[in-house]
Amino acid sequence: MNAPERTPPPAELLPVVLVVDDEVRSQDALRRTLDEEFRILTASSADEARALMARHEVNVILCDQRMPGQSGVEFLKEVREVWPSTVRIILSGYTDSEDIIAGLNEAGIYQYILKPWVPDALLETVRTAAETQTLQQGLHRLELDLRAGAPTLRQRAREGLAKARSAFDFGRIERAPGSPLDGVCAMAARVARYDLSVLVLGESGTGKELIARALHYASPRAAAPFVIENCAALTDSLLESELFGHKRGSFTGAFEDHVGLFQRAHGGTIFLDEIGETTPAFQVKLLRVLQEGEVRPVGSTRSIPVDVRVIAATHRQLEDDVRAGRFREDLYYRIAGVTLQVPPLRERAGDIAPIAQRLLRDVSAELGRPGMRFADEVLPTLMGYPWPGNIRELRNEIGRALALTDGEAVPASAFSLKVLHGQAGLANARAGAPTPVPQTGTLAQRLEAIEAMVLREVMLRLRWNKTHAAKELGLSRVGLRAKLLRYGLEDK
Repeated sequence: MNAPERTPPPAELLPVVLVVDDEVRSQDALRRTLDEEFRILTASSADEARALMARHEVNVILCDQRMPGQSGVEFLKEVREVWPSTVRIILSGYTDSEDIIAGLNEAGIYQYILKPWVPDALLETVRTAAETQTLQQGLHRLELDLRAGAPTLRQRAREGLAKARSAFDFGRIERAPGSPLDGVCAMAARVARYDLSVLVLGESGTGKELIARALHYASPRAAAPFVIENCAALTDSLLESELFGHKRGSFTGAFEDHVGLFQRAHGGTIFLDEIGETTPAFQVKLLRVLQEGEVRPVGSTRSIPVDVRVIAATHRQLEDDVRAGRFREDLYYRIAGVTLQVPPLRERAGDIAPIAQRLLRDVSAELGRPGMRFADEVLPTLMGYPWPGNIRELRNEIGRALALTDGEAVPASAFSLKVLHGQAGLANARAGAPTPVPQTGTLAQRLEAIEAMVLREVMLRLRWNKTHAAKELGLSRVGLRAKLLRYGLEDK
């Protein structure tokens, strides 16, 4: 199904770019480059530009340096005084112009672009300039609200916090009544109010991040930031820079100061996912931060105090890694003030149905197909598969099934064969064999087990249509029904 074409926003909602150039050919070239994303105004002199700016709110000015009457830099100095929020860009074909170099700071020029300019590069520069201007205006309005102590702003903040607490409440974590996850959530809810470090253990895809978010929003730190870093995704040097920050020039590519996640999370919570993948060398640096309560950005000589609650997670059994020398014992006890073990999906099969229904709503909405539902045979099929990839694998299978479904009801046949085969299908997929064969029993028993599995797969794929199944298997309807009764498959 083809995606619907996007309707461009009305011209009056587009950012306004004023092109000031005395050459009509240059005006036309700039218009062709920019007019799909911006509303373009043109002026041939500074006087014309002033008149336009008096009537229109301009976001970005592209101004040529050499113009009759007044140079581009001189005009942009005036713009800075009268219209300070407008982003100013100068265009020039003269690389050694002393007037431009001397006036860049005084005029507050955002970018100095040499002619001939490259269309794609110029378009990207103007995009960034327009976004910068929008952010600056938003910050200015926020500053005015804060100075005025605007009750509406405080009210919006309170409403936003209330919504976040509701969305990530432990009771909103999808599960069945009596789920093994109930005990985990109950314990997490009790420790959330205390400023203890928490270690969340569990296989990949079990929902450890969801537990961490619920912990944060149930804690006294809920109004402060919650930040996340996947420790397995970065090398030691990048992880150190990302968590602790760096100073400009501290290493190749450090073109500006970078505030680390520990500083950004000040007063709140930092979630260190897959902490078991860090190296012993990095673990020493992290331990110092947790012990001292301060970070030292890379390249800095000054430490910065931070007040952060740490929630860590890993799919590894860290106690085994500590005994094997792969994880520092002192760091383990620092992060494991409280340990929560999230059970895998195969140990809470009753949760599969509510989780699958929730994922179906979410994924179908993302794919632009709201209102999709499961056919009757789907949930029992999903509950018969052990889901080694847990919720992440379940989500992927539902997305695949939606893509292969034309109607409003997702059939079991839209899922992969390993899901249709259940436990046997998983073993088959891992072994790479075309047909799973039981490893115990007599020849007759093993053949019966294979026959039962084939019957189940065919019936699910054909949505329990016995006529079609009998035809595919070369059986009569009576013969098929007898086999279904024999293997307990008559009642779908």
